[in-house]
Amino acid sequence: MICSAPVGVKLGGPGQFMRVAMTNSLSPARTPAKFLGIEIGGTKLQIVQGDAEGTIGRRWRATVDRGRGGPGILEQLRAGIDELTGGGAGGADRPAAIAVGFGGPVDRSTGRVRVSHQIEGWEDFPLRNWVSDAGGAPAVLENDANTAALGEALCGAGRGSDPVFYVTLGSGVGGGLVAGGAIYHGASPGEAEFGHVRLDRDGTTVESRCSGWAVDARVRRLATEEPASFLARSLPSTLGGEARLLAPALNAGDPAAGRVIREVAADLAFALSHAVHLFHPRVIVLGGGLSLVGESLRTAVAAHLPLHVMEAFAPGPEVRLAALGEDAVPAGALCLAGRAARFEQGPAAALK
Repeated sequence: MICSAPVGVKLGGPGQFMRVAMTNSLSPARTPAKFLGIEIGGTKLQIVQGDAEGTIGRRWRATVDRGRGGPGILEQLRAGIDELTGGGAGGADRPAAIAVGFGGPVDRSTGRVRVSHQIEGWEDFPLRNWVSDAGGAPAVLENDANTAALGEALCGAGRGSDPVFYVTLGSGVGGGLVAGGAIYHGASPGEAEFGHVRLDRDGTTVESRCSGWAVDARVRRLATEEPASFLARSLPSTLGGEARLLAPALNAGDPAAGRVIREVAADLAFALSHAVHLFHPRVIVLGGGLSLVGESLRTAVAAHLPLHVMEAFAPGPEVRLAALGEDAVPAGALCLAGRAARFEQGPAAALK
């Protein structure tokens, strides 16, 4: 903090001093450390430069070329890293640390990708080492749902609450638990695989009922079940992305759209009740593309959740919509990068 008061002047009550930064040649002002946060998804790539609190300063973005697989994505990433750092590992703007949120299972201990369910060519790839070499800085690797959970917990809708349970409702369903300001992993190789939570003993999962593709199928069935509905009449001739029609249909007051949302919310709330009974989050954050439906989804989930939570835990956690949008993974990655840099400085610094 820069202040015009002389060093050592008392400000406030007895014994209270303000630390003053001197900006002369003997004590130059420190430049805040810069970090890189990387998101590798099935359709988009993002690299951001910012601080350890998740504040984004600069951004590079690209669309994934699925046909080129993992090797093609690496070429794109190198171009983005070079642009933001001024030349990669030898660049003038080299980061203090880098963190990656990857769209698929990863092995955090080895820094390797286990597999990508969307893009070929990632199996057992040493992504952490590759990123570290490309950017000339220590790196950390996480899956994207955990990274987004950290971003929303520390910088977004969950800020100031603990614990925070995050759900991402996109092409698949993912989840993450942040407790004490840190991602909860459990015993390796476990993660908060919320999409694989069973809704019954027959094997019905959250993902099979609440994912983007599952909601697409629900909407598509309206073409034969309720062909006169606004939602059915809005369906395009090509398959895919039908869930995006829910928001305008709800705004038009379409009863069929309202029923779809209530059905999804009922399934989602039942599954979330298990997370509540196990982890007792203070806040549940709904993220991902389906959360863009907005208040209709949030209020429906919030209404159904107490029906499945034991009375002793009433009223249960608050349900909120994600606040960071497409910045959830990049912001979380910046926070992870900041911690990686502190870890490099030693255990004491890592705890700050």
